[in-house]
Amino acid sequence: MLDALTLDQIRMFVTVAETGSFRAGATRLRRAQSAVSHAIANLEHQLDVSLFDRGGHRPTLTPAGLALLEDAHAVLLKVDFMRARARGLGEGVEIELSLMVDTLYPLPVVAAALKAVRETWPSVRLRLAVAPLGAPLQALRERQCDLAIMAGEDFLDPRIETEALQRVPIVAVAAASHALARRRKALTSVELADHVQIVLEDPTPLSEGRDFGVLSPQTLRVGTQDAKRALILGGVGWGRLPRWVIERELAEKQLVPLAATALGPLGLAHTQTYLARRTDRALGVAATALRLALHQHASPPQARQRRARSAAGSDPTTP
Repeated sequence: MLDALTLDQIRMFVTVAETGSFRAGATRLRRAQSAVSHAIANLEHQLDVSLFDRGGHRPTLTPAGLALLEDAHAVLLKVDFMRARARGLGEGVEIELSLMVDTLYPLPVVAAALKAVRETWPSVRLRLAVAPLGAPLQALRERQCDLAIMAGEDFLDPRIETEALQRVPIVAVAAASHALARRRKALTSVELADHVQIVLEDPTPLSEGRDFGVLSPQTLRVGTQDAKRALILGGVGWGRLPRWVIERELAEKQLVPLAATALGPLGLAHTQTYLARRTDRALGVAATALRLALHQHASPPQARQRRARSAAGSDPTTP
């Protein structure tokens, strides 16, 4: 019976799927491996589906397991959100909540998450800062923010805990008037090196002596994503920008994607982003809600719509 489902079973299912094995899942949950295996077997029996294919060296999600994993994540997020809200009713909520976001991360997602927190706790003062490269990590190290969104794996710290959010498409582009935009074939690193590359500069010393995705010895370094976009649009040089920033310019052909194979297939690469926080600092009520809201809004639109229909009881795929 579906009524026999427990949050413990669902959490074990999600943890095993995330860690890739029953042993690793049991270690993360601090439970016996046999208890985890038994709980998931019971969950499969209650749902009348196989969640994992156990035929190989490591368990892999079946098509049914992959489909239900999204629902399991949604259930756990809802429960965590309810717990955070309940704590807010009985405890004091933060006076202020600060978030530092890497310039690559889609700000519409951040706006939706902050709006959700604001609607629940209007008394909390919200602070948002946007900066590139090492700035989010440095802000966490120096306790200048409660949460940060970092891009890529170049800035790691054992004192900082990270959890994956979403992959952001990054496109190599030039203005339609630029010489590179007229090249229809795949561009080599040598050809790109003949032209000025607009590069975002790290405001911190964390990347001193290192460059990321820089292929040209001729660089023009800027401090903000807006400046970088303006210079590329003005034909000063070429560069890489997150696709969410330049959707309109691409559609209107003001900017042209460059088939720069050194930067990914057809010049397109995807950067994984992470929500980060200090391991020595517990999240408050509003910070916990912001974390959950960021995860919810980072999902693809189709997944959010499905969860909304399911919550309303109108999703025809809901048992």
